[in-house]
Amino acid sequence: MNIPSTTPNGSNGSDSADSASNPQTLLLVDDEESILSSLKRVFRRDGYRIFTATGGAQALEILADNTVDVIISDQRMPYMTGVELLRQVKSLYPETVRISLSGYTELQSITEAINEGAIYKFLTKPWDDDHLRANVVEAFRYKRMADENRRLAVEISVANDRLRRLLSEQEQQLQRDETALGVVQEVLQAVPLPIIGLDNEGMIVVANREAEELLGKGSPLIGSFAEEALPSPLLPGDDPAQTESTWEDGLGNHWNARFRRLGSTGTAQGTLIALSPRAESPGTPHR
Repeated sequence: MNIPSTTPNGSNGSDSADSASNPQTLLLVDDEESILSSLKRVFRRDGYRIFTATGGAQALEILADNTVDVIISDQRMPYMTGVELLRQVKSLYPETVRISLSGYTELQSITEAINEGAIYKFLTKPWDDDHLRANVVEAFRYKRMADENRRLAVEISVANDRLRRLLSEQEQQLQRDETALGVVQEVLQAVPLPIIGLDNEGMIVVANREAEELLGKGSPLIGSFAEEALPSPLLPGDDPAQTESTWEDGLGNHWNARFRRLGSTGTAQGTLIALSPRAESPGTPHR
């Protein structure tokens, strides 16, 4: 019959029984009622929720309406053999652990089903009660491990999707930053006054065209240390209160140098130096 029989939540000393709110479910399939009764007696102490079916069609009806963890099916049944049933169960409910309980005479067809993955384990009739119970305990343990692996796989997939989205967002942000940086660099090169940027170690990391022409002396300024590449009046020094200085170039032109310390309102660290010609310069400002 397809009426479930739930045994008390006793324990055989193993971890075969689950919580009362989510009992481990076992489906027994055999065309002989006496064998079904014997099998139910074997598992009555183990706390399983037990369904029984006298044929493959009835078993499929039970599976359609209930979540089953482990199914044990006889092989030789009318209308639908155990292998035929378990093949359908594999296709429709692949997470169910499938066990065949039969005689050695059916070994060839069962072996083929095992090779196909339709059967998890083959047990023989007549069975030994303790051996049968131990194998069912192992089947439930295998089911729990498979469920946990699937759960972890889903979590990993979700985490990977989240990581891919984050990396995509970061890549888009980097592209936006690169675009903005390119615009800033174009603007910086277009400024008609020498501008130099130092990092917090005193290395020149920014120098526009005007600064290169005025101070580069034929060599690029970027990558050089300010103490080596710039005249001393253009060095900001250690005093953060210093905001400006004056410098006379080799042509007699006088320049105002203004220092802007970076880092107080953003992530950039260092100093920005902007030069502008003084009105009293005797020569034409270098452009």
